[in-house]
Amino acid sequence: MIMKKIKNIIVIALLAGLASCSKHFDINDNPNDPTSLQESALLPRIQKYLGFALGMGGDTDDLNVSKGGFGTNLSAYMHQMSHYGNADDYGAQANDYYWSQGWNISYRDVLTNLNSIIEQGVSNDNLRYVGIAKIMKAYTYSVLVDLYGDVPFSEANQSVGGILYPKYDSGSEIYPQLFTLLEEGIADLQNTDATNLSVPSTDDVIYGGNATNWVRAANSIKLKLLVQQRKIKDVSAEVNALLANPSDLISSTEQSFMIRYGKNEATDDRNPGFSEYFATQRTMHPSPWLYEIMKGYNSNILTGIEDPRTPYYFYNQIKANAAANPIVEYRDGGFVSKYFGSQGTNRGSNVQNIVSLFGIYPVGGRYDDGQGGTANANSGTGAAPYRLITYADILYLQAELINESVISGNADEVLEAAVKESFKMVDYVVANNGSSQTIPALSGTAAETTYIDALLVKFNSASAAKKLEYIMTEKWLSSVGTWIDQYNDYRRTGYPILFAPNGTVTPPAGGNGGDDLPAVPVSSSRGFPLSLPYISDEINTNPNAPQQKTDLTSAKVFWMP
Repeated sequence: MIMKKIKNIIVIALLAGLASCSKHFDINDNPNDPTSLQESALLPRIQKYLGFALGMGGDTDDLNVSKGGFGTNLSAYMHQMSHYGNADDYGAQANDYYWSQGWNISYRDVLTNLNSIIEQGVSNDNLRYVGIAKIMKAYTYSVLVDLYGDVPFSEANQSVGGILYPKYDSGSEIYPQLFTLLEEGIADLQNTDATNLSVPSTDDVIYGGNATNWVRAANSIKLKLLVQQRKIKDVSAEVNALLANPSDLISSTEQSFMIRYGKNEATDDRNPGFSEYFATQRTMHPSPWLYEIMKGYNSNILTGIEDPRTPYYFYNQIKANAAANPIVEYRDGGFVSKYFGSQGTNRGSNVQNIVSLFGIYPVGGRYDDGQGGTANANSGTGAAPYRLITYADILYLQAELINESVISGNADEVLEAAVKESFKMVDYVVANNGSSQTIPALSGTAAETTYIDALLVKFNSASAAKKLEYIMTEKWLSSVGTWIDQYNDYRRTGYPILFAPNGTVTPPAGGNGGDDLPAVPVSSSRGFPLSLPYISDEINTNPNAPQQKTDLTSAKVFWMP
């Protein structure tokens, strides 16, 4: 489904930079009556901008709003991308552009307009829209709590004339209210007495107005939030109640909670991460750490098991046997990149036309058929969804819960189902991409069977702790392209094991046209951030903002052990 672009809507803040108390306006309506826009006009814009807030990208839309937010830097933190700039050193400055964009878009373009849908939908008795808005509101706030801890909630996004400087509520106090919002959203969607003169359809780019799928999404969000709290409270009763009726949760590929992006046709609706294909300066490269795990090179995890998803995940601009020019920092065949925290002599080499890019699965780019070719806007379609919660995620959560004795079951069987579903999701993205390439299927192939069989041999002989590492590593691999939950998973479980930039690393032999590449010193002056800093505009403008965090390596959110 291709997202519709909504024209003539401009979203601005009441106070410049104070996104948590912003309000939307339509230039064609009375600015004193901002809720006069129809719900059907607001909803697709909100969904599109939620993807911008969470995703990765350096492009902007027609209103000059960044299409990249939290995911841009988190992709480096989770060692799936290597960047130039602050994120390459666990940088988390309060004035960082992408942190600011993620925060501002979340409050200004998403939550403010969700409140408008709720207020107006209640007035119009259009409760289908109200239910969707409440579920999206709960999800968006859960992300903000997970990233920051305490955030504006009870006093945020008030109507015109409301509270301009909202207080910050405790994350532990916000979470229970999110469950209430989800329950209210489900009730609104299932309300048979509502007039619903207007109901969502194609304007809902997530589910096409399917109320049953929205209920599944709401219950799946509950499951995710419960698992995130499992180390600080007993969630077994609530989790078992949710899992007692699997059909009430996301239970198929097609039911996955995703923001669907399309091609660049009448409007540019491409996945934000596709912007690297037409960037004049490519600064975000797939991480060698991710690549080597998928190739089976890592000595700690999945050693000797080559992942058949590799050509779907990465597109190599050069052929495996091509001569390298200039000398690069990291190369293995056609894969070219650089290390996180690199201090090497070749880290600044101009690799614009030879560096590898994310492929068709994460961002709608090109499937790697080994033929190479300089990437451009026509190398792929950009049609790939931003995956919020997939069916594979639900299965990985269940495997984790079984392994940690929260629920009963066989973890190996559920892990096998989860990995199979991860492969199936790749096929789903490819089938809906509109690529002109001939791309082989993954699901049900001998390559899939070989990979999973080898994984299960290692899994079944491992300790409980190592089994958890396998589960979380596979979940990390499945969710390439979406980094919020990866960041959450690592902070609460310690898995997957991430690259340690504190020594010297050696690229694969023969990495420069047959010649060995030099060893690369890597280091980071900062430790891993356990939450994000508050953005400068909030600290400088909102007198009710808390003191800035001084040590991000100890600034835990409430659900962290």
